[in-house]
Amino acid sequence: MLTAEDYMSIHRLISLYGHVIDERQFSRIGELFTADAEYDMRKRGSGIHRGEDAVRKLWAESKRHPLAHHATNVVIDERPDGTVEVHSKGVCVHNDGMVHSTTYRQIVVRTGAAWRISYLAAEMRTPETIPPIS
Repeated sequence: MLTAEDYMSIHRLISLYGHVIDERQFSRIGELFTADAEYDMRKRGSGIHRGEDAVRKLWAESKRHPLAHHATNVVIDERPDGTVEVHSKGVCVHNDGMVHSTTYRQIVVRTGAAWRISYLAAEMRTPETIPPIS
């Protein structure tokens, strides 16, 4: 069962993602991801990237990188199997002033005393990606 401290640590991890990527502190990727993490950008057109080095390379080579990532609407759920799923929204601001919303789906795991992202999928919100009413 997750403690209040776990919730705060996981929320900090999700927030730290934006700071690390925006400040281009790619040497800190190990503070965010497990060594074998899957960074799923299929819905953003660039496939799945596995491991810290692959994520670092993707970020370093990106030609269209937002100026700012703002994490919001963080929902943390512990699954019956003990894994922890995080859904969050990201508001991204680009050089040209364009703003878009991204939906993030993450799986986080405790590694020693710290939480890390083992899986992250991102999907830009567009009229075509809004699900039907349920």
